Amino acid sequence: MRARKRVVVAINPNAAFGRGREVGPAVVTTLRGLGHEVVSLTELDFPQLLDATRRALTEKPDALVVVGGDGMVALGVMALEGSRIPLGIVPSGTGNDVCRGLGIPVDDAEAAIRMLAEQLDVPPRVIDAGTIAHATGETRFACILSAGFDALVNERANRMRFPRGRSRYTLALLVELAKLRPIEYTLELDGETRVERALLVAVANNLSFGGGMKVAPDAKLDDGLFDVVLVKPLSRLQFLRIYPRVFAGTHVGDPRVIVHRASRVSVAAAGVVAYADGERVAPLPVTATVDARSLRVLAPTP
Repeated sequence: MRARKRVVVAINPNAAFGRGREVGPAVVTTLRGLGHEVVSLTELDFPQLLDATRRALTEKPDALVVVGGDGMVALGVMALEGSRIPLGIVPSGTGNDVCRGLGIPVDDAEAAIRMLAEQLDVPPRVIDAGTIAHATGETRFACILSAGFDALVNERANRMRFPRGRSRYTLALLVELAKLRPIEYTLELDGETRVERALLVAVANNLSFGGGMKVAPDAKLDDGLFDVVLVKPLSRLQFLRIYPRVFAGTHVGDPRVIVHRASRVSVAAAGVVAYADGERVAPLPVTATVDARSLRVLAPTP
């Protein structure tokens, strides 16, 4: 007989620019139909939803489920800091890269909900998370901290008021490509300092970001280490040639792509804002530390 669970469901109704609006109610309806006690949370913005989630977690539910994209996963990771409550994820965003890494279906909401319901009845998987220390505090993340070309594109897209949707990101990418230039970074990898000129630095707990771009194809969610990916200076033509290879993860075979592994990574550079799990964090410098086996997730064991 299925055990009755108390579940908090935090929903982003604007995931995928509103196209995933029906997924949250479907999660709540399914879980209630299975006999679980469900608290459903929807707020006007991220800070209010985070606060509401943290309050709901003081009642010690059996699970927190987030419905949305990687930003909602980040909300769950932050809300669960220091907790043993497991995190369930039903993807309805544009990227959904944490789900890709966990083996949760990203293109079939019904399949993802079925998997969630099944995982509520088995022990959770335990994975790493990360903590980013920056000038204004700390931010937790589960996927990838980025500080380079992709972060510059995100920063420009967020400042643009037109066009809306994914086309805004595409336009921002074209503008930044026209301005493509290497950045001088000061990195500290487990205490070893190095200065590098690169187009991109990604501190990866997961293998992909940006909706399936396998920037760190060998990254593991539970090995206690970040994969730190550097893309050395390239011309625009060279960049355009290597860029499609990121979706297959074959770019790491190029000698201009360097991968280090470390559990504590500091990144400093002028004029660059760090992003993590698709959300703005803070201007560099930042320091990311692996929180090994600190996050329980409702996902199948590989």
